[in-house]
Amino acid sequence: MEEGNHSEVTEFILSGLTDRPELQVPLFLVFLLIYGITLVGNGGMILLIRIDPRLHTPMYFFLSCLSFCDLCYSSTISPKMLLNFFAERKSISYTACSVQMYLFVSFADIECLVLAVMAYDRYMAICNPLLYTVTMSRQLCNRLVAGVCAVGLVDSMIHTFCIFRLSFCSSNIISHFFCDIPQLLALSCSDTHINEIVMFAFIGCILVSSFVTVLLSYFYIISTILQIRSAEGQRKAFSTCTFHLTAVVIFYGIQLFIYLRPISRYSMDMDKIVSVFYTLVIPMLNPLIYSLRNMEVKDALRKVMNKLLTNS
Repeated sequence: MEEGNHSEVTEFILSGLTDRPELQVPLFLVFLLIYGITLVGNGGMILLIRIDPRLHTPMYFFLSCLSFCDLCYSSTISPKMLLNFFAERKSISYTACSVQMYLFVSFADIECLVLAVMAYDRYMAICNPLLYTVTMSRQLCNRLVAGVCAVGLVDSMIHTFCIFRLSFCSSNIISHFFCDIPQLLALSCSDTHINEIVMFAFIGCILVSSFVTVLLSYFYIISTILQIRSAEGQRKAFSTCTFHLTAVVIFYGIQLFIYLRPISRYSMDMDKIVSVFYTLVIPMLNPLIYSLRNMEVKDALRKVMNKLLTNS
């Protein structure tokens, strides 16, 4: 990595999703709706878990952490993207770009690891039910979340430091709607081989280790469930994992596609479409995935709504 001369670039230009004027307003309205649902859905999930004592369990504690991550990393992208639909000059300062990338990578890493922790929690609940309440104590849950946050923040700091030491001298136009690692590497006029190795090593380590944890957890979970003789018992056990497994498949699949490819094979237009899905759509879908068929969440929501209606 070469020491960058940052005086050559003081700001970047985000190309955005499209340069077609007739699509600006429709896309703005669509993504404003998506962001609104994300705020209400994840914020509501956090609040619901906090106020209902029946949801004060490790599973819902980790779910509230997941909702917080969705809320945060969507909020690092959406406001700027929405403003740029009507901005004549879609610029972002050098500092703001580095902060946006740091926050986004941090919360994306944390979400990835939280999903792995949630898989371990389901493993303990189904495979070791007698030891579950003792093992998954509040203290352990807090330590797991603290460890996950520390890993995410440190990993993001490394990537941000490595990226913004590079020189950006040939162009300042980022072919994307936010500051992300692959696009900044493609834009740099420095030698980025070491940066690519760092990206593959650290992101690959987090993604692969998390994914392996999920796979091993579900291998033992499925083996245990298949030993249950009662069909009703099997259905209930599977139902507690279905929502998490759905979120895992979507999130890890897209992350592996985005970050674990050689930079030379990146298709900027394809990455924009995929990035929209995992930065904006997934944070909106997660609270829906975990609540639509979850009777405990629906009962808690119904209880809160009845209480509000009674008080009004």
